[in-house]
Amino acid sequence: MTREKIVEGYRKGIVVLHGLIAHGRGEAFDYLLGEKTHGFADYAEKIVASYLVVSNRPIISVNGNYAALAPDEIAELSRVSGAYVEVNLFHRTEERIARIYEFLREHGVERILPPSCEKTYVPGLESKRGIVCREGIALADFVLLAIEDGDRTEALVGWGKKVAAIDLNPFSRTAQKATVTVVDDAIRATRNIIRYVEGLRGNREEAMRLIAGYDNKLVLKQAFKALLDRLEFAVSRGVL
Repeated sequence: MTREKIVEGYRKGIVVLHGLIAHGRGEAFDYLLGEKTHGFADYAEKIVASYLVVSNRPIISVNGNYAALAPDEIAELSRVSGAYVEVNLFHRTEERIARIYEFLREHGVERILPPSCEKTYVPGLESKRGIVCREGIALADFVLLAIEDGDRTEALVGWGKKVAAIDLNPFSRTAQKATVTVVDDAIRATRNIIRYVEGLRGNREEAMRLIAGYDNKLVLKQAFKALLDRLEFAVSRGVL
């Protein structure tokens, strides 16, 4: 079903060919992880929710793949967290920005920055892939993104942003450089984050406590361990 969403997104001009490759890579890691949310991912999802609760200017950065996979979930997360959505693309054209914007609006995303927003550049990314909205990512203190490029993730962190990345590949530079790495499927992850935001709203102290105790390197270690355990099991049994 998720594969069909990506293919339909490509047909609508929302997803590019590079996005199809990225999705296939993510599927491979999801198979290895058992196509489920592990405890380390669930924990990271709770931390993302904590950041959404305590941040002054949180932004949900949406690219073509994320829009195609989880438009309804993005709409609900924006609603419950109060975070604005910014359409932000690595392979950027204004036509595709507009198509994704309209697609998300059709799926109920109300707090979304328009394609006409005033633009600026992420420091160190002086090309189309570095373009962001001045009232969005440029002013954000926390950015949630999914299936993102490692260069841009690293540049955002270098710009002083706290960055949470949903990425099934714990080896990627995005996963390695993010403040919080959610090694999970984008749809499952977003649904879990919604649930945790609803539970943490009004409890800022608890959210701050959770953030203070978080160690992203430990989460990545646990993701690598889960992959190793699954492969060792397959070697011993001949099946996953």
